[in-house]
Amino acid sequence: MSFISNDPARFSEQATAGFVAAHSDLIRAVPGGVARRTATPAGQPAIVIGGGSGHYPAFGGLVGPGLAHGAAVGNVFASPSGQQVYDVAKAVENGGGVLLTCGNYAGDVLNFNQAKERLIAEGIRAETLFVTDDISSAKPEESAKRRGIAGGLAVYKIAAAAAEAGKDLDQVVELANRVNDNIRTLGVAFTGCTLPGAHEPLFTVPEGRMGVGVGIHGEPGIDETDLPRSQELAARLWDAVIAERPEGAGDRAVIFVNGLGAVKNEELFILYNDIRALADRDGIEPVAVEVGELVTSFEMAGASLSLWWVDDEIEQLWAAPAYTSGYRKGAVQADQGEVLEDVSESAETEVGEASDASRQAARRIGGLLKTVHETIHSHADELGKLDAIAGDGDHGIGMERGARAAVEAAEAILDREPGAQTLLVQAGQAWAAQAGGTSGVLWGAVLETIGRALGDEDKPDAGRVADGVAQADEQVRKIGGAQAGDKTMVDALIPFAQALTDGVQAGRTLAEAWTEAAALATEQAEATADLMPKMGRARPHAEKSLGTPDPGAISFALIATAVGRKL
Repeated sequence: MSFISNDPARFSEQATAGFVAAHSDLIRAVPGGVARRTATPAGQPAIVIGGGSGHYPAFGGLVGPGLAHGAAVGNVFASPSGQQVYDVAKAVENGGGVLLTCGNYAGDVLNFNQAKERLIAEGIRAETLFVTDDISSAKPEESAKRRGIAGGLAVYKIAAAAAEAGKDLDQVVELANRVNDNIRTLGVAFTGCTLPGAHEPLFTVPEGRMGVGVGIHGEPGIDETDLPRSQELAARLWDAVIAERPEGAGDRAVIFVNGLGAVKNEELFILYNDIRALADRDGIEPVAVEVGELVTSFEMAGASLSLWWVDDEIEQLWAAPAYTSGYRKGAVQADQGEVLEDVSESAETEVGEASDASRQAARRIGGLLKTVHETIHSHADELGKLDAIAGDGDHGIGMERGARAAVEAAEAILDREPGAQTLLVQAGQAWAAQAGGTSGVLWGAVLETIGRALGDEDKPDAGRVADGVAQADEQVRKIGGAQAGDKTMVDALIPFAQALTDGVQAGRTLAEAWTEAAALATEQAEATADLMPKMGRARPHAEKSLGTPDPGAISFALIATAVGRKL
């Protein structure tokens, strides 16, 4: 558990503020995360990494000369929003384009791709790369579905070293993909971890047992065994990783023994010594060794083994100097260029003209948003526990942060009398930016889409609201790629949208139609307990989720029901 905190809901932003203050010689604060203190040299591709908090030194601690130019910092175990990734990229890009790279998780993929498309639309070259090194999360023939865990360090380091060596963006991306294709990682856990403010760990490991195949977001292992001696643990890790040796790989590899938060370095050295003996046995020459905590999972007691096979070019780039708060290698050049100042958040939102009817609707919507936040706040622990069964346990926290941000954004402009569209668009953007993760993207899209359907001129009637919800349903499915039966939020959203449209067309009032649709959404959300997940972080633990409803569907049903009562 975490011992030092003020407000668990603001843990990430307060930790980031302290981190910047402690390392102001190396990094600066920018909207969305952190960046190098010095400017990116003109024409050099910028490397932007990112992910949720709770993994230090990843991700902010890997920003500095020889490594990342910037890092987008999400909430604990939650992807940064597309806005955050975009803002960090804009802060560091300087004419050479930008590579946005992170672990292969649904929320990260959505948000990093969203940022990429915005950059491209502005004429900035941008590419994304999603790390896929975790061999426990999918079979070799489905390697594109694998999670990114400790091996991401190699991708970020090689990409940054290539950029600083004068490679252009295409060459940087090729090298980063090459190393990603040659990384294999397997992790184990001896205890779970607890999110800030939570009273129970996301998962537990019985005393004397070990979870095998864990993620770095508090996801439980896919297998469990008796706790072995170090030699047996080394063999379990080594044999699994070496069995997936890439075709055509040579006999030289980097060996990386990573601690997940609570296993001390002395123990990791024992493990490495036993792994080294197995490398000798199998004729693998360690060209470099890393032992320590570089990609953690709060206070989880656990360790992982990563191997990446190298050629001469990759080996040279891996050996290049780097100097960050959390990772240092060799000696970097003293003069790193122009020193930049911290960058504050963006300016105040503009509020345009609106009709009196739309302004009145906006005030009512502001009250409904408060109801949404109160509902999520009171159910946050319950939603987190549902999510922890087969996921990372952050759904309640992320939803609470998003809903609170939406309320704060609405309150910030209500005294300037916005219309319904302006208020909902601003609330949606704030939800997406503060919640992060998949749910942040989707709920941001829901509010924005409904807002644009209502407009700022006409009086929002039942038909417009129903049309807006139907459009939001289409947008959520387009963005997230989920369909009915995938065990996601859309299993509640699809029937809700259809029932609302049917009710309004049948002549019912908005309150009547909404309440009936919410009842159906609740029924369908509860029915997801019988489904197996096909998307998201729960997919590798599909069997564990059977019998438990999807937290995204449940949170949607809770919100729909609460809004119906308020109406």
